[in-house]
Amino acid sequence: MSADETELNELRASVREFLAAKSPEEAVRKLMESEQRFDAEVWAQAADQLRLPGLALPEEYGGDGFGPVELGVVLEESGRALWCAPFFATVVLAAQALLASGDKEACARHLPGIAAGSTTATLAVAEDSGSWDPVLISTRAVPDGESGWKLSGRKCFVIDGTTADLVLVVARTVAGPSLFAVDRDAAGLTAVPMETLDATRAMARLTLDSVPATLVGAVGAGGRVMAEVLDIASVGLAAEQAGGARRCLETSTEYARTRHQFGRPIGSFQAVKHKCADMLVQVELAEAAAREAARLAAEGAADFAVAAAVAHACCSRAYLSTAMENIQVHGGIGFTWEHPAHLYFRRAKSSQLLFGGPAVYHERLLDRLGI
Repeated sequence: MSADETELNELRASVREFLAAKSPEEAVRKLMESEQRFDAEVWAQAADQLRLPGLALPEEYGGDGFGPVELGVVLEESGRALWCAPFFATVVLAAQALLASGDKEACARHLPGIAAGSTTATLAVAEDSGSWDPVLISTRAVPDGESGWKLSGRKCFVIDGTTADLVLVVARTVAGPSLFAVDRDAAGLTAVPMETLDATRAMARLTLDSVPATLVGAVGAGGRVMAEVLDIASVGLAAEQAGGARRCLETSTEYARTRHQFGRPIGSFQAVKHKCADMLVQVELAEAAAREAARLAAEGAADFAVAAAVAHACCSRAYLSTAMENIQVHGGIGFTWEHPAHLYFRRAKSSQLLFGGPAVYHERLLDRLGI
């Protein structure tokens, strides 16, 4: 099922109105300092009022059956508002990993709760290096009894890893990387918050000491699942980045119109004009790349993987560039840590590095092109 342009605009307006009320700067800063790092009441409202967690999940699992295009609209708006919520980890990473696994039993067990907003989840892949390369995964899984498994190792940069009800872990078996489901309260699982550049996106370090786990999908299929999820997640992240970049442009142009120096708006000065014009070009390009990749994902196009890599590279560059220019346009006040421009700059930089950074995603693009 897909929405037409009118429905997409209505969805965008509804999400923007909701986040304007629930995720203003004051709320973001408060959550950055909180232990949980998201407002459970607001998360419940997002599920009950807008059905956001289940928007892009299949109807057979309690979702609304929409796809990447509609999901992209929500992610653009959440990036624009710096929404502190387990949406990306739960819906973009964990839910897509379950669907990519092809394990209908696991999907039936976990996805209805995710769609209803009662279950939060995350995907634990990267370790100390932050890499998603299956070769670098050292966390081990060994059989335990007839159908159980035990996991041992450490995972880093796990988004919402301290609060997720369900943790999907990629671990190595004799057959290769495999996907496992771990309950948050499982014995031997320890989650510790990580201090990172961007406090609006909670990260955790997980230690697994013979943690009981359930296999999701086939043994040795984790590498394929990781690749599929990475493509979808790259497009989702690109949409987030495009939304954040658009907000940086909006705040810059608004300030350029209202801030006066020497008796005239600073936007009338050529240097500021050129900065804003360059930002506009970057933002338009980022939105086009993210939306085109989402469209190709919805169509199941053969060149979707290439478009996903392009979108991530393009939007990473655009967001970081506009976030930096936003600080410059605001001048002295923009350089203070208390100014919201720095929240967007930190999110822009951390998002650029989330799946490995420029060197890695450029290599990924070459790989998707077969070069």
